[in-house]
Amino acid sequence: MATNFVQPGTTVTMVAPSGGATAGVGILIGQLFGVALETVIEGANFEMAMEGVFTLAKKDETAITAGAPVYWNDTAKEVDDVSTAQKEVGIALEAKAVTAGLVTIKVLLIRSTRTSVAT
Repeated sequence: MATNFVQPGTTVTMVAPSGGATAGVGILIGQLFGVALETVIEGANFEMAMEGVFTLAKKDETAITAGAPVYWNDTAKEVDDVSTAQKEVGIALEAKAVTAGLVTIKVLLIRSTRTSVAT
């Protein structure tokens, strides 16, 4: 086995950015997206899931179909279908209609370094 192997990468230890990290909420650190597994204050170490299926908040004015890519709106802390200047973070595992109020959607996280850029 390689002597420089650190860990499998399904979860990673990160330092919480400004505002800290909240368990169960998506978090974007640079180009790295995951779901915080614990709630911590800014500057504290925390575990972040890099893969798996999670229920995440979805933009209520957006209809998303099963199998569609979803993108992270870091300001609203929710997924939506807008690819412009947002990071693709997963694939929707269920369809969700346009709805008023808080809606969640099951998302399969993907490992990607791609971020859409407005042209």
